[in-house]
Amino acid sequence: MLYGCAVQPALLRSDRAYAQLIVDQCDILVAENSLKWNAVHPAIDQFNFVAADILLGFAEQHGMKVRGHNLVWHEALPPWFAGAVNKANARQVMVDHIQTVAGRYAGRMHSWDVVNEVVWLQDGRPDGLRTSPWLTLIGDDYIELAFRTARNADPQALLTCNEFGIELDTPDNQAKRDAVLLLLRRLKARNVPVDAVGIQSHMGAAEMGRFTGAGLRSFMAEARRLDLQVFLTEMDMSDKHLSPAGQATLNAQQVDPAVAAGYAKYLKVALSDPAVTAVLTWGITDRYTYLSWNAAKQQLEDVRPFPFDKDYHATASFYAIRDALDDSGQHSPA
Repeated sequence: MLYGCAVQPALLRSDRAYAQLIVDQCDILVAENSLKWNAVHPAIDQFNFVAADILLGFAEQHGMKVRGHNLVWHEALPPWFAGAVNKANARQVMVDHIQTVAGRYAGRMHSWDVVNEVVWLQDGRPDGLRTSPWLTLIGDDYIELAFRTARNADPQALLTCNEFGIELDTPDNQAKRDAVLLLLRRLKARNVPVDAVGIQSHMGAAEMGRFTGAGLRSFMAEARRLDLQVFLTEMDMSDKHLSPAGQATLNAQQVDPAVAAGYAKYLKVALSDPAVTAVLTWGITDRYTYLSWNAAKQQLEDVRPFPFDKDYHATASFYAIRDALDDSGQHSPA
């Protein structure tokens, strides 16, 4: 079992406390943004690996593994994409990107999110696939092409299909789980080199009271039967909607126990399956999180979704995550 988090490479150099916290706590890191297309591929004929190289160098210096996020996604595409990529060249553009990015770090990555968020039932396709630019320009075989290209570029990395919205006991989440499993079975039947499924695990403490985990348990068991590992790839526990209607945002003494209880309940289910081999939070400190950026836009107070607060003190969530990992018999944070 590996524990780690999403990292912003620039902070590894500018904030010593942040860097030391990650050294103290993590076995595995993932770039929050610096390996996405708009960061690493600024022009159709140009790549920029400065931030990603910082992350890889830091991880290797401290004996940590790294996940690559991500090779194919419908978001975070660079500005040049819309005007330069068409049906005639999209296949080659995607292949070249994967070969260049995955090939640069071949043998150094624990795993790659080869495709990210490719299932979207709202688009109404029978196969559940999202009508992304990649599907529109290449066709529904783009997923298979991406995995085979990634395997050729980096034969040692575990290749992952990363998805969200498959955690809860709701009809929508169940339908999404069914569609993801349909995709995984199709890929396996065609001997496509997919090694793992990523469950993003963006959760909300307010919804955990209705969480039983029955659907998630079934999903993980089926993934294991398909000989897939399971990674919790982007876990966080938002405190959004915890405040009663009309009441100001709750303080830390009110928020922290609810958030920690959400982590404990979720991880008790998720870590019950031996297919789960890595747990990553989408950040590690409340000082740096996209959730606080979103809260600021809504003029809300700072959020507290992570194991450490803005001042790098362990929160109740730290102990909940640590205890859940300990109870599972697996490795836990320090």
